[in-house]
Amino acid sequence: MTTDTAERLAALEPACTSAEAETFFDSLPPVRPEELTGRYRGRELATGHPMDGSLESSGWYGKQFDDVDHVHPLLFRGRRDEIFAVEPRKVPLGIVPKVPAAVAARSHQAVRLLKPAIRTSKHRARLRAVEHRGVVTAAMVYDHLPIIDVFRRVDDVTLLGVMDLRGAPPYYFVLERD
Repeated sequence: MTTDTAERLAALEPACTSAEAETFFDSLPPVRPEELTGRYRGRELATGHPMDGSLESSGWYGKQFDDVDHVHPLLFRGRRDEIFAVEPRKVPLGIVPKVPAAVAARSHQAVRLLKPAIRTSKHRARLRAVEHRGVVTAAMVYDHLPIIDVFRRVDDVTLLGVMDLRGAPPYYFVLERD
C-alpha cells in the first residue's frame, strides 16, 4: 500500500460518510478473483450505515476464499477463538438495522449459543469478475441471498469491499489477509 493510500484508509476508518468511502473505493485498482485466496479478517468502515457495528458486535471474523468456486462468506469467532463458517441464510441481515443497540451488543453471545444451528462446512458463495461502477473487479456472489460483495485492492494483503444488498445502501468493510 502506498503511504498515500494507507493514510487515506486510516483517515476514513474511525468514521466517514458513504460518499467518502465510495470516492476512496473508486480510486482503488481492481483485483482479479484468482488473487483472493486465503482467510481474511474483516472490520467495518463506519459510514453511518444502519448495519454499522452489528457485524463486529456479533463476533464476525471475516471471509475465507479457498478458490473462485469455494468461498465461506461469513466467518465468526467462537469460544476459545475458534473460527467457524456460518450459513448466511440463517443470519437475519434484513432485521439487523431494527435491532436495538442493547440487544446487538449481546449478539456475540447469541452467535456462540446458536453455533450448532448456524454453522456450516459448505461453501455458500463464489467469486466472479463483475463490472461495478464501470470497473471490472472481483466480487463474491452469495449462493442463496441477493447479496454481492465487490472488492478493490488497497495493497497486497488488504481489500476494501462494498456489500451490495438489494434494497439497502452500500455497506463498506475492510478485509486483511491472515
